[in-house]
Amino acid sequence: MSSSSVTNPSAADETLRAQIFQRLHPRVYLERFIAEKIRPDGRTFDEWRNVSVNVGSISTADGSALVRMGDTTIVCGVKAEIAEPELDHPEQGFLVPNIDLPAICSPKFKPGPPTEEAQVLSDRLNEALVASGVLSLSSLCIHPGKAVWTLYVDCTCINYDGNAFDAALLAMLGALRSTTLPKATYNEETGRTTCSRKTRSPVQLTRNFASTSFGVLDTSHVLSDPTAFEEPLMDVTLTVIVDDRGELISTTESGGAISEETLLRCINRAKERALQLKD
Repeated sequence: MSSSSVTNPSAADETLRAQIFQRLHPRVYLERFIAEKIRPDGRTFDEWRNVSVNVGSISTADGSALVRMGDTTIVCGVKAEIAEPELDHPEQGFLVPNIDLPAICSPKFKPGPPTEEAQVLSDRLNEALVASGVLSLSSLCIHPGKAVWTLYVDCTCINYDGNAFDAALLAMLGALRSTTLPKATYNEETGRTTCSRKTRSPVQLTRNFASTSFGVLDTSHVLSDPTAFEEPLMDVTLTVIVDDRGELISTTESGGAISEETLLRCINRAKERALQLKD
């Protein structure tokens, strides 16, 4: 056979082989990139994916936001309803965050009731909003002991490519910032609350903050904003929440422990990220 008849493998064949190897040996596939100090999507370890936030995208909601973080896309809508307050907190309204991870957003999620991952994410989002004190629940009071606002903050993941927590929290904050409530008046004689749709007031948030998540591989490699491929391969995941003044709100670790040096490095990165997102 002459040398001219020998052809090199096509780029398509190379890509297919890489995809098969990635599926069969995901950890080794990632480690080969890490050894070259690069990630499979071309980012450096410290690099974040591009973020865009569009508020007011749902005209039927009281507030809304659409967030894209790389290929992760989440839409959030706020719906306000009037309810009776709890007896122990007669002047406090309710903030009810929730996230849905439907099967359409990723093959990893199946049709049916909410997945455990969605329930855990909803609990974490609720803890983050409560811990931050982003909204004074007393500001949702219409009439003490009789009527308060309940804000249902519902997120739906349209496309999932990892780090849903950071994207969802960003979407919730964007939706809450765009939320306006109608002027509500409680009538003590009739026991009814009436709303004026012509007069609306914005919800007052008390602080601005952001969540930043990291994945730690082999104790020493820290990857910012992990993708859906990277997330399950991480030994430890860490989420840091700081406000735009650099004040630490909370840290959450899962999968194991990390060194104090790594924790401090991630907190400093999170502070830088919070300032970037503020701009």
